Amino acid sequence: MFILFLIVFIDLLGFGIIIPLLPFYAEHFDAAPYVVTLVLATYSLAQLFSATWWGGLSDRIGRRPVLIASLAGAVVSYVWLGFADTLWMLFATRALGGFMAGNISAAFAYVADSTTPENRARGMGMIGAGYGLGFFVGPAIGGILAGPDALNADYQTPAFAAAGLSFVSLCLAIAILKESLSDEIRARVAARPKKSMMAQLAEASRNRNLTYWIGLMFLATFVMAGMETTFAMWAERGFGWGPRHIGFVLAFVGLLSILIQGGMIGRLTRWFGERALVVQGALVLSISFFFLPFAQTPPVLLLVMAGLAYGFSVITPALNSLISLEAEPEGRGGTLGVSRSASIFARVVGPAFAGVLFSTLGRHAPYFVSAAIMLTVFFLALQATRFASKRQKEGE
Repeated sequence: MFILFLIVFIDLLGFGIIIPLLPFYAEHFDAAPYVVTLVLATYSLAQLFSATWWGGLSDRIGRRPVLIASLAGAVVSYVWLGFADTLWMLFATRALGGFMAGNISAAFAYVADSTTPENRARGMGMIGAGYGLGFFVGPAIGGILAGPDALNADYQTPAFAAAGLSFVSLCLAIAILKESLSDEIRARVAARPKKSMMAQLAEASRNRNLTYWIGLMFLATFVMAGMETTFAMWAERGFGWGPRHIGFVLAFVGLLSILIQGGMIGRLTRWFGERALVVQGALVLSISFFFLPFAQTPPVLLLVMAGLAYGFSVITPALNSLISLEAEPEGRGGTLGVSRSASIFARVVGPAFAGVLFSTLGRHAPYFVSAAIMLTVFFLALQATRFASKRQKEGE
């Protein structure tokens, strides 16, 4: 499990490096705010069409080959990004990177293969900590490499640094990572007819609980993706910040994610349970989004960002655990691929929606709408928790 954590961390470190500079990179080509969010959403759009396919492929041929192939594709996309000199090339590099991002669903499936139901949330949290650590160190490095000036940022160096890190992750996967999926399960999967993405979606929709949790995952990711793609523009207009400042704030959020998902999520799950953590995370997210527009000083902003980090860091592994527990072992990779597709779709429409609100109603609008959405998620999750508790008592 530690090797997978290390691979995910190094890969996400490379991804995190380019996050602070992408909005400024797009504006460098005179892109309007809603176009900037579309550039960022392009990665997720391409990933949407590939995630379920990668997940199903990992059920048939194993997690390791999928991880290796997707990491190799990431290297190519970052190198191309370093040479991008037009807006269409920026779109194209992000599309390639998104299509090759099969390591996400394969990593979660690897965890599900390697853990018991009792410690699965902890395993999911460990991978989430790898993400958080990558996003902690990556944006800080990217901001330093790109520089503090939004008008004269260095876009090439961070891209090539990201390519180098993904190459290191690729080498580790080839040299060290062992296959987690047993030959028996792969044989059973291979004997079954291949299912299209639509067939897997239809199969997942027949499980009411699975559909419910995937729906809540979609909404939580929808609002966070909108925030992530508009925050740089929001802070630049409000504080005059460039890539370096944005990178440091995102690093702060990543640090909190590490502490929560890497060190606290197992204990929190034992104390409260997955369903209660979903309720708790949704409420904290709603409150934090509401107060974000009122954060007019850096200390207050960091406090609000801490709330966003905590809320998303508890709700995500809890939902991933609930979803994996609903999946059959033979189709776990495909089910998690469907779940990942829902999250990715949220990262397509979330930024686009936030970009339109940002451009038409002002820079604060996306966050007030996000607060309302997460308040809805809070009530839905609370209802599901009460229903599950009632059913458990009736069973006793």
